[in-house]
Amino acid sequence: MAHLVESMAYVGETPWHGLGNALSTGQPLDIWLRDAGMDWTIEQSDVLFNVSADALHIRSYADAKVLYRSDTLAPLSVVSPRYKVVQPAEVLHFYQDLVAAGGFELETAGVLKGGRKLWALARTGQEALLKGNDQVKAYLLLATSCDGTLCTTAQFTSIRVVCNNTLQMAVGDSTGAVKVPHSTVFDPQAVKESLGIGLSAWDRFIGNLKSLSKRTVSSEEAQQYFHDVLDEPLPGDDDAPASRAMQQVTALYSGAGLGSLLSGSRNTAWGLVNAMTEYVDHRRRARSQDYRLDSAWFGQGAQLKQKALDSALALLD
Repeated sequence: MAHLVESMAYVGETPWHGLGNALSTGQPLDIWLRDAGMDWTIEQSDVLFNVSADALHIRSYADAKVLYRSDTLAPLSVVSPRYKVVQPAEVLHFYQDLVAAGGFELETAGVLKGGRKLWALARTGQEALLKGNDQVKAYLLLATSCDGTLCTTAQFTSIRVVCNNTLQMAVGDSTGAVKVPHSTVFDPQAVKESLGIGLSAWDRFIGNLKSLSKRTVSSEEAQQYFHDVLDEPLPGDDDAPASRAMQQVTALYSGAGLGSLLSGSRNTAWGLVNAMTEYVDHRRRARSQDYRLDSAWFGQGAQLKQKALDSALALLD
């Protein structure tokens, strides 16, 4: 089966998705580009079509262009001439001054869907301990696409160390993300300046997580929470058995999940969130681990985790 991950690289321990080539720390960007499979450029060409069934009669279509890889010449997408491309090297160079200034460290980078999605993830140096010595670290994810499926997005993400669960950082109206549509030229410096607001929200984000770790929940509240997040009706006397997803998240919450028995997770709203994030990141059925990664960061999995966090925060009201 073809993998969504074209290639990727990482430093340190194997990342949560278990994919990639190991690098030693402190490698220059040209090594990252090579080992992450990002040492190529996105080129463009005219869209051509044949107007004759009996002979070769080629015409061009001015209202679209084909994007393709410089190394393999493989086509990536057909887009509007106004589509602003972000090159693979730009994704990694986004972090250059952040790493040089200290605090940030590139941890993983790679290519999805044959080059149609690109990303890099860096540790920010921000971290916190929740109740039960539960460590959470902050990361900055930069991702883009060349097929219109994803704006160029800089997103603060937290990773829970004990289980490698990932959760996008959001505090009230602040999503911890900056999104640049492909109709606009990507300006790295402007994005970093906007992200300063998101990084300053880290303390508020962690404050919310700490509140979740102190908010005890009853078995009835837990059942209602999972049914609401998974959008499943509460069972009645004559209903069918619980779905596979419901069985899994309930088991993860009740002790099967990594870190689920820590004092800040057991029978708390934080435990509810982590049952859902572990389900999405590690247990949810997927065609492969690379499909799971794509969903957990950019697709339905990311939406489900955001719903899980929002629903848990509602329990604090």
